[in-house]
Amino acid sequence: MYEIKGQEKLFIYTGPDGSGRKTISKMVATMFDMETVLSYTTRPPRHYEQDGEDYHFVDNEAFIKMKENHEFLESVEIDGFYYGIREEDIIKAFESHALVYLTLNPEGTEKLKLMYGDRVIRFFIYSDRDTVIQRHKAREDKEEDINRHLAHYNEIMGYKTNCEYTFENYDSPQVSFQVSEVVESILDRDIIITDY
Repeated sequence: MYEIKGQEKLFIYTGPDGSGRKTISKMVATMFDMETVLSYTTRPPRHYEQDGEDYHFVDNEAFIKMKENHEFLESVEIDGFYYGIREEDIIKAFESHALVYLTLNPEGTEKLKLMYGDRVIRFFIYSDRDTVIQRHKAREDKEEDINRHLAHYNEIMGYKTNCEYTFENYDSPQVSFQVSEVVESILDRDIIITDY
């Protein structure tokens, strides 16, 4: 397991699908020198998703092979699809950046929190059910995908109280500003002042 050292931190954005986690995480990352690590998944890409930009899309065979080779730091199965974070990708991200961010489901988030403790800062980003449905429809998700995500909505919302910070995403620029203020305060707390 990769050992997080020095000033290195892992920021994880979690919450219901369609709540704008990725949008906010990308906005915040532009304000700091943050690198992202993408999950590998066996689910098919949605029409607006790009391989290598949203996820690394792989087939079942490739994913299972990677898992057998112990390449994943964490992996989960949701609705018959696999998701995983490659340890090698985390190592590479930390080689050039002290701050790394991920967008994960609560299960993956919890696994990394248990591994890395206070080196992991969890941001729970959510929107009410109606807003989530509107966003899914706006991005033209298939009805079956929308229903699949909504089936998990209440369960995912239950993870809210486990996270260090919670934000309702009513306006992405505003919320990303609020998140960046929190990141700023976390980094300020970590500055070691040496008295000469």
